[in-house]
Amino acid sequence: MNLRNQISQRPWILAIAIAVIVVIWMYSGTDEQAGPTQTAAVASGNGSPDQLVAVQIASQYAEPITKEVKIYGQTAPAREVEINAETDGRVVAVEAMRGEQAKVGDIILRLDKRDREARLAQAKASVTEHRTSYQAQLELKTEGYVSETQIAETLAKLENAKAELIRAELDLEYMVVRAPFDGVLQDREVEIGDFVRTGDPVAMFVDNTSIIVTGTVAEQDAAYVKINDIGNASLATGQEVEGRIRYLSAVADPSTRTFNVELEVANPDGSLPAGVTAEIRLSGGQTMAQKVSPSMLSLNTGGDIGIKTVNELNQVEFHNVEVVASEIDGIWVTGMPDQARIITVGQGYVTPGQEVRAVVQKPDTALAETGASAEGPK
Repeated sequence: MNLRNQISQRPWILAIAIAVIVVIWMYSGTDEQAGPTQTAAVASGNGSPDQLVAVQIASQYAEPITKEVKIYGQTAPAREVEINAETDGRVVAVEAMRGEQAKVGDIILRLDKRDREARLAQAKASVTEHRTSYQAQLELKTEGYVSETQIAETLAKLENAKAELIRAELDLEYMVVRAPFDGVLQDREVEIGDFVRTGDPVAMFVDNTSIIVTGTVAEQDAAYVKINDIGNASLATGQEVEGRIRYLSAVADPSTRTFNVELEVANPDGSLPAGVTAEIRLSGGQTMAQKVSPSMLSLNTGGDIGIKTVNELNQVEFHNVEVVASEIDGIWVTGMPDQARIITVGQGYVTPGQEVRAVVQKPDTALAETGASAEGPK
C-alpha cells in the first residue's frame, strides 16, 4: 500500500520507470540487428581481409598481333551463262559432252543448215546486181540520162540487199553453237534430233578458269575489307587457296546488317570445285591484344562477353572484350588494359565492384591457364 500511495503522491516516478523500460527495449533491438548487418558486410566482401572472397590472378601484358577477319561462305564459278538458240533448226550434231572443258569458240552443237547456204548465195548475188546497177547510173548521170530520183532508188535497193546479206550470214553462223569463253559445259538441254526455236535454252556453260568465294562480312569488320586486298581461303575439300577481293557491296543487307564479299581465285587447271563451303581469312591490321583461355570469358548482366580483372584497390572490374584471333591453345582478345591482373580462378563467384583477396598465381600455372607470357611482350 505504501508503494501505491507513494506513486499516487509522486506520479513522476512512474514516468521515469516507463522511460527506462523503453530505452532498455530499444537498445536490445539494436543489438539483435547488428549481427545480420555485419554478416551481410562480410558476405559482400567489405569485412576484414580474412573474410574476403579469395580469387587467383595472373598479371599479363598486351602484345601486338594481326587482327584476322574471317568470312564464311561457299565457292562458285566466276561466270555462269545459259546459252540460247539464236535461230530455228534441228540438232544434227553434238560436239561437246557435259563436264567437258572447252575453249572460246569451240563448237558445242550444230543445227541443220537446210537452205541457209542457198539464201546466202542469193543475197550475195542480189548485192552484186544492185551495186552494178548503181555504178552504171552514176556514170550515166554526168550525161543527163538518169535523174537523181532514179539513183536514190537504186542506192536504197543496194543497201537493202546488203542488209539481207548480213542477215543470211548471221543466220548461217547461228547454226553452229559455240563456247562463249573458256570454261566447261555444265549441262546440255538438247540431243540430236531435237528441234529448237529462237530463244530456246540449249546448254549451261560455266567459267571455271577462276572461281569466287562468296560470303558476308559483319558491319563491324567491313572497314577492314578493301577491293583488290589479298586474302586466303580454306575449302571444305582441304585445299588452301589465295586470291583477291573483287567485290564488296556498298550497302548492307537491311535484315542481317552484313556486306556481300567476293574473293576471286585463279583456277587454270579446273582443280578447284565450285559449290563447296569455304572460310575466307583477311588481314585486319595490327592491334594490341592479350591471349587468354576461353574458360576466362564470362557474361555480365547485360549479356556482354568479357573478362574480370582486379584493380589496384583489389576490386573486381569487368571489361567487354572482342575476340580478334583464335589458336589451338587460346584466344586473343581486345578491350582490356595493356597490363591487367586477370582473374584466372574464382571469376564466377565475384561481381564487379566487389573487394576481393587477390592471390597471385604461380607463373607456370598462369602460363598453362592463359597460354601467354606473364612477363610481357618481347
